[in-house]
Amino acid sequence: MPVRDRVVSLIAGAICLWALASCKQQQATQASGPSIVSVTVAKATLESVPTELRVVGSVEASAIVQVKSQIGGELVKVAFTEGQNVAKGDLLFQIDPRPYQEAVRQAEANVARDRAQVAQLEATLARDSAQARFNESDADRFSQLLKEHLASKEQADQSRATADVARESARATQASIESAKAALESDQAAVGTATLNLSYCEIRAPLAGRTGNLLVHAGNLIKANDVPMVVIHQIAPAFVNFNVPEQHLSAIRRLNAAHPLAVRVYPRDNPDRAIEGRLAVIDNTVDATTGTIHLKATFDNAAGLLWPGQFVTAVLTLDTERNATVVPAEAVQAGQKGQMVYVVKPDNSVDLRMVTTGRTFGPKTVIDQGVAPGETVVTDGQMMLFPGVKVQAVEADK
Repeated sequence: MPVRDRVVSLIAGAICLWALASCKQQQATQASGPSIVSVTVAKATLESVPTELRVVGSVEASAIVQVKSQIGGELVKVAFTEGQNVAKGDLLFQIDPRPYQEAVRQAEANVARDRAQVAQLEATLARDSAQARFNESDADRFSQLLKEHLASKEQADQSRATADVARESARATQASIESAKAALESDQAAVGTATLNLSYCEIRAPLAGRTGNLLVHAGNLIKANDVPMVVIHQIAPAFVNFNVPEQHLSAIRRLNAAHPLAVRVYPRDNPDRAIEGRLAVIDNTVDATTGTIHLKATFDNAAGLLWPGQFVTAVLTLDTERNATVVPAEAVQAGQKGQMVYVVKPDNSVDLRMVTTGRTFGPKTVIDQGVAPGETVVTDGQMMLFPGVKVQAVEADK
């Protein structure tokens, strides 16, 4: 017999022997009954379940300020570094103060001059008033002498004219004093303006926050109220903006009127870290395009975990459902007829239950119908199960 035929015969014989052994093993397995499947299990429990709305939100600074100069001049100093946290009142920039110091000195000199002029005019007024009183008395005396024919009419008229001139001179001096006082007030206001402009040479932080990129550098010539020099974002507190479906608007308004609703956010880079805040703003209109209402929550953000522009998962807690039947979320499987759960019976066999599920919160799911509290459900190993099969509970890592 050729070698090739012998090889074919050997292979055919091996296949027959393998098939025969498999049939015997299957018969032995069927005779001994179905095998026991190892699964992980958990108990269905009664819990108080919070009603939560979980959406995506974005972080917003509570205040954004563009720092500009209120005066013009040369920028001589930058007193911070980019990205630095600053407190309200911290020095940010300094503009060359020398021109403004000279303006203050000039205005103060004008005030001193005006005060001296007022003092001089008041002294002149005192002299003119005394002269006017004397001339008035002299005119009265000549008038009486005229009545007694002891003085001429020309002398009486001359004395009256002299008294009138002295009186009007005193009035003119009084008017000059009023004018000098007005000039003094104007120059005092100029001192205030010059002093204020001098104070603007030091540009300080209007609020506590974090500085951005430096937009001007020392040595540049700054114009008044021109381009921003730096932008400060106040991140403590911080806002989180998010939208929820409009069907929850009535409940949100009702509950928030009693007390501010709690809001938790989870940063994308730290999803296990919950940051607590409260609902601050409910928008006054519903977005007709998306059918949502815009909400804003406020957070202390003392640790600076929230960053403007950052996307977070926002969870708005409305109310709490008590005595809800809860199972681990992985116990619920999707079947052809809907959601299903494998329930372990007292004899360690499993039963397939179709269930009606409620909301999912964290790793758990609410079961509205299909599973009773205290029943045992399979959480892992469902792919090997069918109704009636025996199971053995093991730890999850096995």
